Amino acid sequence: MTHAPRIAIVGAGPGGLTLACMLQQAGHSFTLFELDGHAQARPQGGTLDLDQEMGQLALQRAGLMAAFRRRARYEDQETRLFDKTGKLLFEDCGAPSDERPEIDRAQLRELLLEGLPEASIRWNHKLREVLPRADGKYDLVFDKGVCDGFDLVVGADGTWSRVRPLVSSYSPQYTGVTFIEFGIDDADRRHPALARVVGHGTMSVLGDGMGLFAQRNADAHLRVYATFRAPKEWASSTFDFSRPASVLAELKAQCSGWAPLWHALIDAGNDQLQARRIFALPVGHHWLHRPGITLLGDAAHVMSPYGGNGVNIAMFDAAELGRRLTEQADWSAAVQAYERDMFERARPYALFAAEGVAIALSPAYLKHEIDALERRRARRAEPSTPA
Repeated sequence: MTHAPRIAIVGAGPGGLTLACMLQQAGHSFTLFELDGHAQARPQGGTLDLDQEMGQLALQRAGLMAAFRRRARYEDQETRLFDKTGKLLFEDCGAPSDERPEIDRAQLRELLLEGLPEASIRWNHKLREVLPRADGKYDLVFDKGVCDGFDLVVGADGTWSRVRPLVSSYSPQYTGVTFIEFGIDDADRRHPALARVVGHGTMSVLGDGMGLFAQRNADAHLRVYATFRAPKEWASSTFDFSRPASVLAELKAQCSGWAPLWHALIDAGNDQLQARRIFALPVGHHWLHRPGITLLGDAAHVMSPYGGNGVNIAMFDAAELGRRLTEQADWSAAVQAYERDMFERARPYALFAAEGVAIALSPAYLKHEIDALERRRARRAEPSTPA
């Protein structure tokens, strides 16, 4: 298998786009298929912190670090933790740092798309299934037709991957945690007191087996997550998302007895509310290699957001797969080598995320969070060793 493969990438999230950039830089052809109608078809979610070891390294390999530095928020490194009465339990004012600078998901998608030719991306393509052929190639069946004859199909299509069933029978399972997400627009001007409490970074409030988590995004936007341990269908039976004001009112009722400041945080929410149930694949998820099919990112190892490593791992998966495909003459052997390394690399992060979500919002969670934050602050304070 030394000929150049015809490659299909399914999913234009950070992982799929990073792989596309790697292949584009090396002069390899590919076709990227994406469900969204265009790049701004829907909100991309909140802010991300890209670490030096994975996310930033992937961008560096793709030749995109200069574009990243122009958009990254190196100053948004503050962390605050409060209890429900408004008492400050932990504060780390941070410092501008290269370690894990912030960037909004929409901005990351924008910079990854900048270097890709429009002709390489097929927007508005909803994948229904992948069909193996007798000659070893694969056909992709979309709502709008069939794209046929691919040697390698890369599933970068997230939690509910349509590519995954070709290599694994596992489905992500509900972790027992649900987020209700909303935003606060133009916070510095319209809600300065709340903006100061959140600060330049992230803020958490824990109490009564639930939490409020807020993070500063670009353009003075705050993104807030009300977090609950609840049955799988709890959000749909508790909240009427067609009536945003009623959702915010119910969130305040769930926080009955909390300080007025936290009720004000909810009152400031906009009408873009949604529920996010947290799912995960088993720790150590892997599969027997199938020629012509592989996965990266959440399609391969979706985990809870505890630890904030999902996008970093996805982008590094893509960088490693792209590196092997461009460096090794035998592309099938390159995919097998990538999978072996990826399985081992993802496991400790998945275990950390699983342990975190297992105790999330429990009585032990507050101490666990403070201990983790103290360790992170101590590591940052350690003097660097000269090369």
